[in-house]
Order: sequence, then structure tokens, then C-alpha cells
Amino acid sequence: MDWLKGIEALRSRNQAGVLVTVVAARGHTPREAGAKMVVGPRDLWGTVGGGNLEAVAVERARTGDLAGPELITLNLSDRAPYQHGMQCCGGEVTLLLEPLRAVPAVAVFGFGHVGLELARILARHDLELHLVDTRTDPFTPERLDALHDAVARVVVHQVALAPEHVLKDLPAGTHVLVMTHDHAEDLAICEHALRTPDLGSIGLIGSSAKASSFHRKLKDAGHPDGLSGIRCPVGLAGVGDKKPAAVALSIAAEMLTLVQP
Repeated sequence: MDWLKGIEALRSRNQAGVLVTVVAARGHTPREAGAKMVVGPRDLWGTVGGGNLEAVAVERARTGDLAGPELITLNLSDRAPYQHGMQCCGGEVTLLLEPLRAVPAVAVFGFGHVGLELARILARHDLELHLVDTRTDPFTPERLDALHDAVARVVVHQVALAPEHVLKDLPAGTHVLVMTHDHAEDLAICEHALRTPDLGSIGLIGSSAKASSFHRKLKDAGHPDGLSGIRCPVGLAGVGDKKPAAVALSIAAEMLTLVQP
């Protein structure tokens, strides 16, 4: 059905939209109860009947800033007020408008011990999870099988060189977490991330010594604020346990506060 394709399209583009459903149709109406339409920023999928009825729904969906589901009822009479052309079918239609929120995206650069534990937690949430590594070993079927029941849409990026180039292909608003096996890779990713527009946030795993070193090197690379635009060390403060699962839990807890609407 077209409206289902619309939901899939919006999700693949990481765009918000509105699902419009005819929940009640009385008298002569162009569509029956149950008809659906998806309204995106520019596109439409499906129809709830065309004319003024549909135009009002589209306008409300695109300009209404819906905080939650909303009902609107329209009278299809030549005596009823209209905004986008008369419909005189003689019936009455009630529409339910339900916001479809954009799915948040998180990119984890480095699928090592902490990266795997972090992915196990984040994959249990409704988001788009990108996993990036230059090594082939981390992406064995056995390790990826830990995510077999993921709620998240998991996208694997195994790149031989320059993982920072993945940044340009990430959805707008993606939160970036940097934790590769190589500090040189970490630095390159951070440097490019600071130059990439529309990212959600940037977090870097590491010690205070690593933070001081990266701050100096980023300033030398042309970033006057150095590491100021990057959270380092990433994760909740006060978690002293350095085991991968504990570190990952700290980072995931912080990340979930950032991706919630």
C-alpha cells in the first residue's frame, strides 16, 4: 500500500511526517473509514479523498507542529466553510493525524570491546545505528549475531581506510561516538566531524591525557576551540568501573538522554 511505502521512505530519509487516517465517515464521502495517507515534508503517499478535505489535512500536517495525535472533522457540504475548494458530497469525515517522528541516528566509530557492548544496548532502542570500523575482524558473524534481535536499524560500514569519510553519508542530526582502536583514526574522525555540518553531537572515549593531547592537535589543525565541541571523556561522570560493559552502559545512558525528543 502506498502509505506503507511512505512510512518506509520517511524512515530511510530520517524525516518526520504525519499519518492521516479516516476514522469516521458519515453520509456520502470520497473515502471510507480506514483510508490512510502519509504526509512528508514534500511528498504524499496514499489519499484520504482529495479536494478540500485532503488539502486541509496536508496543511495541518505540514504547518501544525503536532505535539501528539489530533482529530479534525470536516463537513462536505456546499454550505460548510472551505479553504481549498468546495466539496459537496454531503457527508462528514473525521481524520486522525498522528505524528511520525524522525528516528534518531547514532554512529559508533570502532566496533571493539566497548563498541560491541554499546551496540548491544543501543540496538534495543528505536533508532538508526551505524557501526564503523576499518578492521574486518570485528564484523564476524558471531559478533554481529549479538545484534540479531535488534529493534534498531543497524547499518555496518567496514571501510579499509579513512573511516572519517563515512561522516558525509550519515543522516542529518546523527550523534557520533568515537572509540576506534587507533588514536590517529580517532583524531582524524574528530577533526572531520568538527567540519561536518548538521551532526547531532560528538563524543570521544579517552583519558584526560588523551583529551589534552587532542585539544592541542585540533587547535593546530585549525579548530580554534580545540576539543571544546567534543565531549571527552564521553559517558556519565563518576562511573569508575573500566570493564567494557560498564563503560558502554555509561555511554549509552548519556546517549539516550540526547536522542530522546
